Amino acid sequence: MAHPLTRGQNIDDPNTTELRRKIISEKFFLKQIYEEWYLAIVETLPTGREPVLELGSGAGFLNSFIAGLITSEIFYCSQIDIVLDGQRLPFGNKTLRGIVMTNVLHHLPEVRHFFSEASRCVRAEGVVVMIEPWATSWSRLVYEQLHHEPFFSNAATWEFPAKGPLSGANGALAWLIFQRDRRKFEQEFPEWQILSIRPFMPFRYFVSGGVSLRSLMPGWTFNFWRTLEYLLSPWMKYLAMFVQIVLRRAD
Repeated sequence: MAHPLTRGQNIDDPNTTELRRKIISEKFFLKQIYEEWYLAIVETLPTGREPVLELGSGAGFLNSFIAGLITSEIFYCSQIDIVLDGQRLPFGNKTLRGIVMTNVLHHLPEVRHFFSEASRCVRAEGVVVMIEPWATSWSRLVYEQLHHEPFFSNAATWEFPAKGPLSGANGALAWLIFQRDRRKFEQEFPEWQILSIRPFMPFRYFVSGGVSLRSLMPGWTFNFWRTLEYLLSPWMKYLAMFVQIVLRRAD
């Protein structure tokens, strides 16, 4: 079921990220998912003149939705503005209106460094917005048995070994921080108000095949799956595979 463009490719090779951009653009079902995610991110951004930084932009196209977006990646690849490590941001104090990311937080092995840097760089009333994997009864089955990335919802700490830039991961990290250890996060980072935690999308990304697998469903079934997920909204705490988390910087 591996996608032929990336079968056998090293996930830490920048060429794999370039190929994933091609996959997203060509898989109609998957591209619609990303468009939906991007619109949801845009709706959370405050107004202002300061720029918005995206972490892990390499395979995506969020810059089509946010004017002046600073796109970044951990290694050089085409169509990005800057190479950086999200745990060490090269920006001045209070110079950003927001930091956004899609499936990136769970690749940060020392995630506290990121939140500290975000606290320094994001202005008052600015935001951090992320879309991440989420731990539920259904998603644990998929992520632990069928997904290529580690998913440790029983991890004792938020940190994990730093391997390659993308191969090091814990897909359950957002759940660990904002569900299991929410009180700890609020104590350590009181400058960040948790505005919303929205679990969603139990099936569509899975049946799209994502960036690693062939599509399991044709693109014309997208609206059927979206309607099904809408009808199942009351049960997202048991079914969701993803979450959108919005943090707002206090004064």
